Amino acid sequence: MTAPPVPGLEFAFQVEARLGPPEDHGVTRAGHRRVVPIVGGSMTGLVEARVLPGGADWQLIRPDGAIEIDTRYSAQTAAGAHIYIRTFGVRSGPPEVLEALLRGDPVDPAEYYFRLGVQLETADAGLAELERSLFVASAIREANTVRYNAYRVT
Repeated sequence: MTAPPVPGLEFAFQVEARLGPPEDHGVTRAGHRRVVPIVGGSMTGLVEARVLPGGADWQLIRPDGAIEIDTRYSAQTAAGAHIYIRTFGVRSGPPEVLEALLRGDPVDPAEYYFRLGVQLETADAGLAELERSLFVASAIREANTVRYNAYRVT
């Protein structure tokens, strides 16, 4: 019997998303909800685009302190093509590290775990390959930005 191919990773693009001040919605029926506006940024690599303001990260802070990431935002290429970006994932680490990140303190990315799944959607035929691939990313949280490198799963 033939075994399925072993997946690999190839670098695809980097996103730098600038963030607005977090909105703490308190504890809802789903858990502790926080919404972090996305106010701009850039996408470089396989596709060059600017991140448009208006998206957000709808975070859920779990009882164990880990943060469930759920972002939706848009980017636009210089030619005017729109790319809808959705990420989902988790940021976790020791409580004091997560608190330092929330305050905007510089933290070594090796001290916490921040991984994402990335889905892209576009109507631009020249970028259609982005919709036919699966991407995973490793991310860094800074005071007013999130940066991640996305890799195409081969």
